[in-house]
Amino acid sequence: MVQTYGKKPTRMGYGDGLLTLGETDPRVVVFDADLAKSTTTDWFAEKFPTRFFDAGIAEQNMLGMAAGMSLLGKVPFVSTYGVFVAGRAWDQIRTTICYSKLNVKIGGMHGGVSVGPDGATHQALEEISIMRVLPNMTVLSPCDYHESYQATLAAAQIAGPVYLRFGREAVPIITTPETPFEIGKAALRREGNDVALLATGHMVYHALAAAEALAGEGVNALVLNVHTIKPLDEEAVLAAVAQCGCAVTCEEHQVTGGFGGAIAELLAKRRPTPLRFIGVQDRFGESGQPDELFAEFGLSAPFIVAAAREVMQAAKK
Repeated sequence: MVQTYGKKPTRMGYGDGLLTLGETDPRVVVFDADLAKSTTTDWFAEKFPTRFFDAGIAEQNMLGMAAGMSLLGKVPFVSTYGVFVAGRAWDQIRTTICYSKLNVKIGGMHGGVSVGPDGATHQALEEISIMRVLPNMTVLSPCDYHESYQATLAAAQIAGPVYLRFGREAVPIITTPETPFEIGKAALRREGNDVALLATGHMVYHALAAAEALAGEGVNALVLNVHTIKPLDEEAVLAAVAQCGCAVTCEEHQVTGGFGGAIAELLAKRRPTPLRFIGVQDRFGESGQPDELFAEFGLSAPFIVAAAREVMQAAKK
């Protein structure tokens, strides 16, 4: 069994992180787009009302306002659903914020199909690829509540734009408040030498569950938590792949252009390796319960196990 410490939504780690930042850094201000309760920024609004701004359903305006605040020396965090901020406000993020390397932090909620009943229009499945292609953008995809809290604090300490991806539903907590977190440094969660399971976000838990199942078959799977998609910890990924000789990427996102794409680009350049991709296969999301959707979209542990078996066979040829 995977060691867990209860369940909480990753968005709550963001909300608690903002509260800590509000208390410790007077430069921090928070913007929302009429979704403060869902993004948990209402917690910040209640405690620091003069530092909270609701832009309404006007994401493009919100990013422009945040850009202006950054030029005044503030550290603005903007929050809404990932599909809205990455889709509607991409021009403002690209040209106003990233081009000028402004110090704006973007909290994208409802990442992945585990959003559940809200369905395809609200399930962010493309925003990792949209954000990671932008020069100067850091992209973070924390795995649980504690890591989300740490990622929020860490984002405030680096200069330049940051995109942080969070989910809606409660997910297993697999780290502790003492678990080290550093932007740009992947975390080895399990040793192994037969197959490397490279995972990001909530999929780290499912990769660990798959590794447990594989252990029952005599397979030693390495699990690497790649919470920073950009800048990618290339040396950690390459070391894991060198040790195992094959790999499976695991993400709750389109396989095209996302985390798996980042890994494939790296391996193509530096260490061609048998590779399989667990993720959403070029389709939109659907309404349903999170567990049902994970099975429908082939994201849960049994699918990772099957991909691991397949790639290990390919590596032997």
